[in-house]
Amino acid sequence: MSASDAAVARLDEAAEDGLAAGPRLWAFAAIAVATFIAVLDGAIANVALPPITQAFDIRPVDAIWIVNAYQLAVTVLLLPLAKLGEVVGYRRVYLGGLLVFTLASLACALSDSLPLLIASRALQGFGAAGIMSVNIALVRFIVPQALLGRSLGYVAMIVGVSSAAGPTIAGLILAVAPWQALFLLNLPLGALALAVGWRMLPRTRGAGGRFDVLGALLSAATFGLLISGINGLGHAEGSGLALAQIAAGVVVGLVFVRSQLTLPAPLLPVDLLKLPVIALSAVTSILSFGAQAIAFVCLPFLFHDTLGRSATETGFLITPWPVATAIAAVVSGRLADRLAAGKLAATGLALFSAGLLALALLPANPSDADIVWRLVLAGTGFGLFQTPNNKLLIGSAPRERSGGAAGVQSTARLLGQSGGTALLAVVFGLVADSPATFALVLAAILAGLGVVPSALRR
Repeated sequence: MSASDAAVARLDEAAEDGLAAGPRLWAFAAIAVATFIAVLDGAIANVALPPITQAFDIRPVDAIWIVNAYQLAVTVLLLPLAKLGEVVGYRRVYLGGLLVFTLASLACALSDSLPLLIASRALQGFGAAGIMSVNIALVRFIVPQALLGRSLGYVAMIVGVSSAAGPTIAGLILAVAPWQALFLLNLPLGALALAVGWRMLPRTRGAGGRFDVLGALLSAATFGLLISGINGLGHAEGSGLALAQIAAGVVVGLVFVRSQLTLPAPLLPVDLLKLPVIALSAVTSILSFGAQAIAFVCLPFLFHDTLGRSATETGFLITPWPVATAIAAVVSGRLADRLAAGKLAATGLALFSAGLLALALLPANPSDADIVWRLVLAGTGFGLFQTPNNKLLIGSAPRERSGGAAGVQSTARLLGQSGGTALLAVVFGLVADSPATFALVLAAILAGLGVVPSALRR
């Protein structure tokens, strides 16, 4: 046996119940860095939308596709790539996705037109889907079973912090560099994660069997048609086509779900969605992350275009939101062990909705303090909601189906974010006066609606 074969055998053996302490730390670091930049890029471009709009001389409703293309690609491909990981091995899908993501980031930075930037963002989303579809599954091979819960908590924290901190990080970068630097940041981090991951990640063997090509196509068509159709409603000249896409998405979705019900190992975790607590948690996630996506995309336009703040000031102004979210998440994590998690999450959503409504009611010339307390209220509410909601969704699944539950969680989050940005395109396309204010009211309504299914959970 060669030295390389021996190393592979040792990794395979160690992966049965996690790697040794040293390799485990490096492997988890590779997962953490890749997850951080993949989730971060779902939000980091929001603050740059106004300067990109000016640079390309385009309308805000068209610029939103810079965000939509990424989120749509991730949402469409998440479930198929997760299933592909089961067939060919999680490591292959992860490293392939990370390589595509890193190269696409360079393409984004070099884009000199809106169509090229949108195409590069879609390719970047393809790579991000490869990362996020299998990161939880790889963690199960990296850490011992006794540390799995704690490690999954770290992954959830990375996702939450990177998602919420995107505007702040963008503001810091834009203070010293043009918008292209937002994507160039991924090059050294992606290269580092690739190098460490190639050497340290366990070489998990695929289960083999046939890949559900039909299910993957139906999944992609369902999400693609629905999100594209909702986004198309923002263009008056294409409203008929948009409605047809939505209708087709619903029909294809019904066929997709029916096809999955007969499979022993479905691409869509329909067995878990039959559990009311998981189904209600997924619905709550979609509504809450949809509201968050609307706010994170429209707030830069509100601060920059309406209130006249610079791109750098806009990034710093949004900072209180992720700070409040991080603090509240720690507090709610402890409270969730002693209080009813469903009601705690519902309380957080109510505060989140109130904060969004307060932002919509900003006066014409607000002070920084007037903006900050509203952001803190919204961020606190979202932080109080997220941790108990994730605990209910993951903890309610059987231990052997924790990967499927994580897939439901990620898909619900991404579906909410994609749907939220698509709905914002509708608002920007149809509302002439104060579209950002209208969008914040819509976000407050979505968060308020999430209180009901959250409170119903037991």
